[in-house]
Amino acid sequence: MSTDTAPVALPAPDLGRVALQSVLAARRSRRSFRAEPVGRADLATLCWAAQGITDDGEGYRTAPSAGATFPLRVLVVVAENGVPDLAAGIYSYDPHAHALAPVERGSFTAALCDACLDQDAIDEAPVTLALTAIPERTSRRYAARGRERYVPMEVGHAGQNVYLAAEALGLGTVCVGAFDDAGVADVLSLTGSERPMAVYPVGVPR
Repeated sequence: MSTDTAPVALPAPDLGRVALQSVLAARRSRRSFRAEPVGRADLATLCWAAQGITDDGEGYRTAPSAGATFPLRVLVVVAENGVPDLAAGIYSYDPHAHALAPVERGSFTAALCDACLDQDAIDEAPVTLALTAIPERTSRRYAARGRERYVPMEVGHAGQNVYLAAEALGLGTVCVGAFDDAGVADVLSLTGSERPMAVYPVGVPR
């Protein structure tokens, strides 16, 4: 395992492949994936759907955030050969640069699967998106209500965006909420008050 701080630029997101109504009707939780990689362009669209910037002036994102406090972060776990021309490892999505900042290089899929109670979807997925949160960003403005209600709401908004983007791209995903919090935090190298909220394995569905 090695660390490399050079950001990985992502292509522009795909904004117009299918009608929203069709994607909403087709959306399903998909837990079994083929042994096929996810393209970098598709990964870019998934990350943007979760937390992409939609207004450069105001900094608004694809998912609504209480008071524009933006407590969420998207971490991407790439399996070996999971994305062409992208090394296996953990990456942090930078919405402002629309790029991936390497956190740690190496294979973390098995460790993440173990921390997620050995759910096969994570072991099979070429890419897994993890939504994490720093609740204090929201609770500083909204106190306990921000931490206990607004942050989980925002996770749901972002997670549904991941579902819809995956469906539009011909991919599949499932929201994994059953996991060992400390174990996932350790795999993702989370520090301080940042906590894992939801995990989304993504791949070409069987």
